[in-house]
Amino acid sequence: MNSIDNRPGTTPTVQWRFPAVHPEGRKFVVIAAGITAALFLLHAHIVDWLMVGVTVWTAAFFRDPVRSVPQGQGLIVSPADGLVTLIQEVEPPFELGGEGGLPPGPCMRVSIFMSVFDVHINRAPISGTISRVVYIAGKFLNASLDKASEENERQHFLMTGQDGTRIGFTQIAGLVARRIVPFVKNGDTVTVGTRVGLIRFGSRVDVYLPAGTAPKVALGQRAIAGETIIARIGDAEPASGIAE
Repeated sequence: MNSIDNRPGTTPTVQWRFPAVHPEGRKFVVIAAGITAALFLLHAHIVDWLMVGVTVWTAAFFRDPVRSVPQGQGLIVSPADGLVTLIQEVEPPFELGGEGGLPPGPCMRVSIFMSVFDVHINRAPISGTISRVVYIAGKFLNASLDKASEENERQHFLMTGQDGTRIGFTQIAGLVARRIVPFVKNGDTVTVGTRVGLIRFGSRVDVYLPAGTAPKVALGQRAIAGETIIARIGDAEPASGIAE
């Protein structure tokens, strides 16, 4: 977590601090710490130190760092931390279409894979209204697979921007993820970068860009939720990247 000193007469500075643990994860940290303490009391050699690592990892998994959200007309920011694994032109999900939903016809989908080491708090890609939330029960395939978008447990969000632009994004469970936790509901108004949900353990988020909008990220690029600009509405010039 960063803190910025913007007091008059001072030069802006940023100070690093440990990220907070999100309230959704605190009970898991307490449980892991309790098991660790019990093992030490029982003198469970080796296992007790392994549980120390598990406790630290649990706290790290549920970390909730502050993000510096870019501001600008038409910006779409990443809703997730992770690796850009797929960029494809696809038909939007049935659940995000229909009356008041995404228009019919192909659109660009950007898929961001979150490993168990990434931050799993998901954020709103634009400012606007949550106009639809649809939960779909499903399988728990590897979230990096293309078919995970249609077969895995998932939760669709449809957002309507202040200018009427509609954007959809989907939280997808993975091999390890067993629960998708929403922080918002249908009808809520949020600003870009607002925390909208959490997926417990490895998973993926798909973003469906409006027609005529090309992604500004490249395959293999790491995205940061609430900070990385993945597209600008109406900008059809795609980004390219070189792996090094």
